[in-house]
Amino acid sequence: MSRHALVTGAGTGIGAAIAKQLHGEGCNVSLVGRRLEPLAAVAKTLGGACQAITGDVTDRESVEKAFTRATDSFGPVEILINCAGVAPTAPFHRIEFADWQKTLDVNLNGVFHCTQVALDGMKSAGWGRIVTIASTASLRGFAYVSGYCASKHAALGLTRALALETARSGITVNAVCPSYVDTDIVREAIQDIMTKTGRSEAEALKHFTQSSPQGRLIEASEVAASVSWLCSENAASVTGQAIAIDGGSTA
Repeated sequence: MSRHALVTGAGTGIGAAIAKQLHGEGCNVSLVGRRLEPLAAVAKTLGGACQAITGDVTDRESVEKAFTRATDSFGPVEILINCAGVAPTAPFHRIEFADWQKTLDVNLNGVFHCTQVALDGMKSAGWGRIVTIASTASLRGFAYVSGYCASKHAALGLTRALALETARSGITVNAVCPSYVDTDIVREAIQDIMTKTGRSEAEALKHFTQSSPQGRLIEASEVAASVSWLCSENAASVTGQAIAIDGGSTA
């Protein structure tokens, strides 16, 4: 797969796993995020055909500059992976509007900015793949993350609408919807539960696995493999879909 892939939120977790997967399959990869240090660390492990670019998906000018830098090195972006995201927790009645707005800015408006900037080049080429990392929170509700659920539901709606607009252009637009993934964020949350409640690690882990029929966390590599397939020629007829990677919890 010799394509130029741009991955947002690529410095850690799912984004880093996707970048590694696509790079291993022959893509030139542009890693985009707010902090250079983790991006550079991922780029160093990947070696050549990879670049770290700072950019804030909530700021249109910053997004445009990041895409310009990316295309100057590797040509037009052919694969866009919208992975940057935030997931604050709070009871709905205690959410500050600024926090609500930030969640929408990153999880929804960030997808809007990056997708809109990438789209013209894909249309001109007659080929493109856009994959947004959504969540099972785009398919159902979860208590205490109303802003996250709202933004992810909206991102999935955007995905479905754009898939219909681009259906005859050689571009596919899909969302991948994992449940809890074994990343540093989840592991930190487990430690936080242990500290605050005195529960054992196994007991704290159940908070994240009890909703899964498989009874386990999802591996980031599983998400990356699904993304890779959606970006392949074999998935040319798959568009407007929400691929749940959740051990059967939304079955």
